[in-house]
Amino acid sequence: MNQIQNKKKFKLTDAILSVICVVFVAEAAAPVAAIGNSQYFWWIFLMLTFLLPYGLISSELGTTYNGEGGLYDWIRKAFGKRWGGRASWYYWINFPLWMASLAVIFPEILGIVFGCEVGLVPSLIIELAFIWIVVAISFYPVCDSVWILNGAAVIKVLLAVVVGGLGIYGAINHGVANEYTLEYLLPSFDLNSLSFISVILFNFLGFEVVCTFADDMENPKKQIPQAIIVGGIVIAAIYIFSAFGIGVAIPTAEVSTSSGLIDSLQLLTGKSGGMFISVMSILFLLSLFGNMISWSLGVNNVACYAALNGDMPKVFAKKSKKNDMPTGAAIMNGIVASAVVLLAMFLPNQDLFWSFFALNLVMFLAAYLPVFPAFLKLRKIDPDRERPFKVSGSNFILKILAILPMVMIIISIIFIAIPLSFEKEALSETLPITIGSIIFFIIGEFLIRDKNRNNKKEGKGI
Repeated sequence: MNQIQNKKKFKLTDAILSVICVVFVAEAAAPVAAIGNSQYFWWIFLMLTFLLPYGLISSELGTTYNGEGGLYDWIRKAFGKRWGGRASWYYWINFPLWMASLAVIFPEILGIVFGCEVGLVPSLIIELAFIWIVVAISFYPVCDSVWILNGAAVIKVLLAVVVGGLGIYGAINHGVANEYTLEYLLPSFDLNSLSFISVILFNFLGFEVVCTFADDMENPKKQIPQAIIVGGIVIAAIYIFSAFGIGVAIPTAEVSTSSGLIDSLQLLTGKSGGMFISVMSILFLLSLFGNMISWSLGVNNVACYAALNGDMPKVFAKKSKKNDMPTGAAIMNGIVASAVVLLAMFLPNQDLFWSFFALNLVMFLAAYLPVFPAFLKLRKIDPDRERPFKVSGSNFILKILAILPMVMIIISIIFIAIPLSFEKEALSETLPITIGSIIFFIIGEFLIRDKNRNNKKEGKGI
């Protein structure tokens, strides 16, 4: 009994801070700022058309089907093993791609801290060290890392408040780098800026990861909806505030997708910000560890759970004998992320952060696409199950709530992964993402077919 009580130490405050740590990612602020001042319109528009319905639906599904599988469980229960396998593959593969995108930021930011350019070999060592430190930490339960999650959440909020606060100060004393007229606040539908709108959706996703912490919560049926609602409101405010700070400091066309947040701090503080910039840069790097650790705990659980159900390769099912953590998935994260950063050495000199991050976005958004029809299907085929949190409304309202996020995801994937312009520069930026997405979709289909064939053989043997 004492062991159970000791385990249940993931309180509501921890759950809310974990939502902030999981969903708010400081490195995504700069790509969003690259949209320009029309980002405010898109924030509000997507809060209504995506965040609201997604938050309600994930709260119901997360409290009704609160097993280890998260969205994989929901999709598998609604549409069967094939779609469950696809979702688990998309959901998992995005993580090592994301880890690789953050790894390539590390040397650049450290160069700012130490005032020098980091060479190729030291950069590679730093990137691999970042990846495998995250892997090592993910070998341990979430409660052992709760201080990291809470600390990262505080750091992220601090970074956003500092950027936004300095933005207000800079606007009052020095003016702004971008115009804040009605014309510039309305959407321009420029293809370059629209490709970054998917980052806003990325910034809204992740609430269901908190559902995988249910076993460590005191009262998950109550805490999960509360954490999602409170965390969602706080996160929206943080993003808008930090986006304002970046927009005040840097002209939209000059925003770096990798170091834009630190660049804005440098411009807002001027020559006097040396030590301050170094401290903020280090805090930013620490927040990247928080991102990876919080997401690894959820992603690894889903991949392991899917493997145990025969929908992912067996290597993902490997668990630690000491603490039952999914070490197989964690090691695979490290292997794939390491392979990606090593491959980057042979790629043309371009924005590697955005290339890897955009590829992660495509796979991540694809994983969520079946969640919304699964919500409707489960309401139909499993109507008698107790739903501690239930979305209210008529069938028509529920369909609207499910269709809106799906439409937003499809549009975002089109803008980020499909070349809509045949100009040489646009093609060079988009085609690697297109090709990479196709490759990972094909690998996923191959794995699903292979697992399905093996499952049939095992069934015949039985």
